[in-house]
Amino acid sequence: MTRAVKKLLTIGITDHIDLPEQDILRLPCKIDTGADTSAIHCERLRIKEINGVEYLVFKLLDKKHPLYNGKEIRTTEFREKKVKSSFGDYEFRYQVKLPVRIFGRRYKVSFNLSNRKNMRYPVLLGRRFLTNRFLVDVSKRDLSTAKATNRTE
Repeated sequence: MTRAVKKLLTIGITDHIDLPEQDILRLPCKIDTGADTSAIHCERLRIKEINGVEYLVFKLLDKKHPLYNGKEIRTTEFREKKVKSSFGDYEFRYQVKLPVRIFGRRYKVSFNLSNRKNMRYPVLLGRRFLTNRFLVDVSKRDLSTAKATNRTE
């Protein structure tokens, strides 16, 4: 019996994502097959109790980023996770799911919220998101952007 092979989209080493609910479009990201979970830069991260309910409150990006809009995100759907940093140290980070659009498709992606202020890319897309969806071609860049451009011509 033959199993149907799912057609994977090819993604390059870098690309752009949209975060439609946060009004952030064409946010640069790095594709990182070495990272288990995706990560996104955030600031002003805190737990806030509102009417007896705990919320995780944060802002994406930092004030100097050209796509920063100051929009505060509040969610009750979060968890704290122990993660291993690129330096081999363990630390606790909050994890949230955010709706993302790439290649014209919508996904709900789990992101570790972290300080990526000094990194070139504010977003890393890791293996948990990439697996069974994308084939990574490290010789390519910004394929979803190129596809969107070709569609409008």
